[in-house]
Amino acid sequence: MERSHDNVAIATNGKKQNGRGPHDHHPWEDSMKEKIGFIGLGSMGSGMAANLLAKGWPMTVFAHRSREALERLVKDGATEAATPRDLALASDVVILCVTGSPQVEQLLKGVDGLLAAGKELFIIDCSTSNPAITAQMATELAHQGSILVDAPLARTPKEAAEGTLDVMIGGSAEAVARAKPILEAFAARIIHTGPTGSGHTMKLLNNFLSMGYATIYSEALALGAKAGLTPQVFDSVIRGSRMDCGFYQAFFEFVLNRNPNAQRFAMVNALKDMSYLASFAQSASIANPIGAAVRNSFATAVATGHGEEFVPALSDVIAALNGVSLTGPALSAD
Repeated sequence: MERSHDNVAIATNGKKQNGRGPHDHHPWEDSMKEKIGFIGLGSMGSGMAANLLAKGWPMTVFAHRSREALERLVKDGATEAATPRDLALASDVVILCVTGSPQVEQLLKGVDGLLAAGKELFIIDCSTSNPAITAQMATELAHQGSILVDAPLARTPKEAAEGTLDVMIGGSAEAVARAKPILEAFAARIIHTGPTGSGHTMKLLNNFLSMGYATIYSEALALGAKAGLTPQVFDSVIRGSRMDCGFYQAFFEFVLNRNPNAQRFAMVNALKDMSYLASFAQSASIANPIGAAVRNSFATAVATGHGEEFVPALSDVIAALNGVSLTGPALSAD
């Protein structure tokens, strides 16, 4: 269910309209925007928070790792909190955009964590986390009167800054309706995937597809190089064919033009997500040999010191392991 909080009709004659009565009103449906607390001002979160602030949402921020984006936001009108607890006390809604489940749990349960505020919270987790842990945390929070929805992201920091991300959100229909006006500040598409945890499940499947492409491209390029086919020849066949796609084009922006920022997603995070996928598959008793192969490709890259490089650099890692290079002089296709 996707609907804006400003188009809910409340009957004044005591009868329910749209399934609701005159007393079924919530504070978050008022025209005044809720106060947002934002933690995780990295390459994605900084653009998301900037859009929220620019569109009039009162904001409190906390420096989880870097202060650079935080200081820009404070200059533009945000308020800095000293601890997650202080941020929760100042906020109606808390958005988390951190690495994964361990970081979310730490922010929630630390000595000065969000739960230490002792108030009911509405938490939107935009991290890419383990679905099982997300569902468990949501149950624990519900017992304390708080709500957790998972709203992981698709696309890149460019779309985060432009306010055109894709969001997959898991939660009840009412929780999604509450979150949607906030998400619309930085997202062009919002897809309700089901109950809490389903957003993170769909995100892992999305990343499985994209990281699977990355490993296939890397292995194909290495095989081609071994046979004397350059990346330029490879691309001349694939680009514009049925095998072309947006992910391919971004990946090959690095392969062909050596643009290090073509896909700003570190291989260590790819390994993290594929490890979550393996855990999910195991809990579901699903055999996932391809997922295991994709995970092992990124595990190899991380183990050999390439974890902080972005995903397209996997092509160089796989090539080097096979004794070939993708950056030598181009051969004629004639």
